[in-house]
Amino acid sequence: MVRGANGTLVPDAQSPEASSPDAADFTASRDAVLVLEDIGVRFGGISALDGVSLMVGRGVVCGLIGPNGAGKTTLFDVISGVRNPNEGRVWFDGKDATHWSAVTRARRGLRRTFQRVQTFGWLSVEDNVLAATEWHGGGGGLLADFVQPPGRRSRERQRRERVAEVLEDRGLTAVRKELVGSLPIGLARMVELARAIVDDPKLLLLDEPTSGLDEIESERLVEQLQRLRTGSSCSVVLVEHNMSFVMDQCDTIAVLDLGRVLTIGAPKDIQADPVVRAAYLGQGPARTKPSKSQPEGGIS
Repeated sequence: MVRGANGTLVPDAQSPEASSPDAADFTASRDAVLVLEDIGVRFGGISALDGVSLMVGRGVVCGLIGPNGAGKTTLFDVISGVRNPNEGRVWFDGKDATHWSAVTRARRGLRRTFQRVQTFGWLSVEDNVLAATEWHGGGGGLLADFVQPPGRRSRERQRRERVAEVLEDRGLTAVRKELVGSLPIGLARMVELARAIVDDPKLLLLDEPTSGLDEIESERLVEQLQRLRTGSSCSVVLVEHNMSFVMDQCDTIAVLDLGRVLTIGAPKDIQADPVVRAAYLGQGPARTKPSKSQPEGGIS
């Protein structure tokens, strides 16, 4: 394995590890927040993911693209803990997280938004974001719930101050008391983003974040992502069909097709890659699923 740009790991074509990466190569790197090692997912006799390996460095924005049915959402489910892989391992922040639940991953700093907005429509904007901090608890157990000692009140005040700060940064202060279910899609997506980042994530998964947004709302999302990058070391992996957004916002891009990674590289290299054009447009080489013994370009 050889080191690529932006903290990604790329197989050396001369190396026997090109199609079967060694876990030691992945975990040795201190700048990796996410490592996927030979991930495989099957639905009956259908292989949704086949030998997918990827490493994402800290502070990196990595785009995950590919045609419909390529396995992008399935891979997001594996990363976030919604689905366990049939094969392979998931490493998060230097630890084997393969069998961690989605709740455990979220509490350790792996957060996700969804293609279809997942908010509590019956709660206010403020309460939606506050809900993401409740797992810390106030201390003191049931008795403290009734007595409300100074320590409990202090922690509650700190949580609400943090929520207020995030709402202000995301332009949501004016609607903080509104029910989320009554908001337009652009604001609802911003609420979901605020809830995902209020507790300082280490890795943020964004599933089609511009879906349903108009041009102004998309520009606001770009602004928020840039603010997140400058204000923290949070890494981002995003799935998106808006190629202009992907090319402008990502440091590196991985291309999935038929459950395998075709290639990985900088945006300008991905745009010029004939294999990527073939996968998207049906031009050039036929889209055939490579055998496991055949090394692929980019990452396997």
